[in-house]
Amino acid sequence: MSRHKADVFIYLSPERKCTTPMSSPFENKIDNGRPLSIIVIGASGDLALRKIMPALFSLYCRDFLPKEFHIVGFARTTMTNEDFRERVTRRLTCRYTPEASRCAEQMDAFLNRCTYVAGDYSSSESFRQLHSELEHLDPEGKENRIFYMSIPPFLFLDVAHAFTGADLMHREGDAGWSRVVVEKPFGRDRASSDELTASMSQVFREEQTYRIDHYLGKEVIQNLMVLRFSNLIFDPIWHRNIIENVSISWSEELGLEGRAGYFDEYGIIRDVVQNHLLQILALIAMEPPIGLDAEHIRAEKLKVLQCVSPVELENLVVGQYTEGGGKVGYLEEDGVPKDSITPTFAAAVLHINNRRWDGVPFILRAGKALNTSNTEIRILFRAMPGNIFSAASGHLKPNELVIRVQPDARIYIRINNKVPGLGMELGNSELDLSYAQAFDAIIPEAYESLLLDVLRGDRSLFIPSKELEVAWDVFTPALHALEEQGIVPESYPLAGCGPDKAIELGERYGFPI
Repeated sequence: MSRHKADVFIYLSPERKCTTPMSSPFENKIDNGRPLSIIVIGASGDLALRKIMPALFSLYCRDFLPKEFHIVGFARTTMTNEDFRERVTRRLTCRYTPEASRCAEQMDAFLNRCTYVAGDYSSSESFRQLHSELEHLDPEGKENRIFYMSIPPFLFLDVAHAFTGADLMHREGDAGWSRVVVEKPFGRDRASSDELTASMSQVFREEQTYRIDHYLGKEVIQNLMVLRFSNLIFDPIWHRNIIENVSISWSEELGLEGRAGYFDEYGIIRDVVQNHLLQILALIAMEPPIGLDAEHIRAEKLKVLQCVSPVELENLVVGQYTEGGGKVGYLEEDGVPKDSITPTFAAAVLHINNRRWDGVPFILRAGKALNTSNTEIRILFRAMPGNIFSAASGHLKPNELVIRVQPDARIYIRINNKVPGLGMELGNSELDLSYAQAFDAIIPEAYESLLLDVLRGDRSLFIPSKELEVAWDVFTPALHALEEQGIVPESYPLAGCGPDKAIELGERYGFPI
């Protein structure tokens, strides 16, 4: 026993039963023994052309796709295979094959695997035509299938119902597996999310369903568990006795950029906070899983989210940007109702009611049309008790761990140092790990990583239905209150810092905003 028992903090989780060695998630192998059909529903849309198809091409260039594969686009837009390939070509880049001749060969080979079927999302007949195309590509019907729902959430139910009569899902037997990828937001609140889950379950089993949150595919986010659970220096200090508060922020300089119809229906809380930022919170705050397989990781995320209290209006600030810098405000954007109270900014303080985090405020902050574009996590540690150097400098600051997700991925720690010289002057400096400087490697895009997980059958970073229910429970009461009470968001100028009340909220809980 240590003679300095009073100075030692030992955190024992009451739910931690054993310490079995962590297994590797990469034991899941891609099935190269069968052909693969990837069906992109909504293939003419921006997400499919800008993110999904380039990610699939990158996986192809790195030999992560089976030797025999086809990509079939499906959407309402009428076009030929050649038209579809031409649209896809505009977005492809050879990130992993800079040689021009090799790049051209890979593009041609990839595009030759891409075909297109036009149809209506609510028509079983249209999906039967899609079924005929798949049978033509693989007459034996033994290929594996991935269905990617690159469509607005309000179309999910129509597609699910149309699927039912089209015989697109594989039956048990000699046929390969079928998996479906669903984009967020998953509903508008708990009730609509439950309805969507129930309807989708009539076509896709839960184990076939991959609810994607692309932020979980970003390299820095995937590194959170490694940072926490493989570095001994962090484990003893990752709790309420040492940490003052945690801030998770997402900001974007852009306004709507032509997305008025979608955004005004959902707003910043549903679009960013309830999914992206809450998922990051879960990874920061969860207990160590006993293994790296999906079951154990999801179990720990669920446990910590169940401890998060629903957001209260007194701990929530919403804002809406006005004109600035020669650009129009939100209410002047094309497609936005003049009386819209949809927030383009939100800051919420959350509390986790468990032994590790009791009393530590977590602030989730997201906004569009701000003065910067970045996403970062800031973990502020408590001030050094009885600091003998407090008189040496009037601006001594507590230590802080900053994890920047984008635009420049990096991790750095703020520490206090003596400024070189004859006097005792203290200053702040940074221990900095920049990904660009530290790693001689191309950082994969988020969709590359997550689509590879779908191929492997690794569901660790996809949202299960139970976790989705708990996540909605955190925000649904506040979302309903905002709408029922007709709360008008506080105005903030475009390219500004956000609403003044958000700054006041941060100051109330000790956040250096």
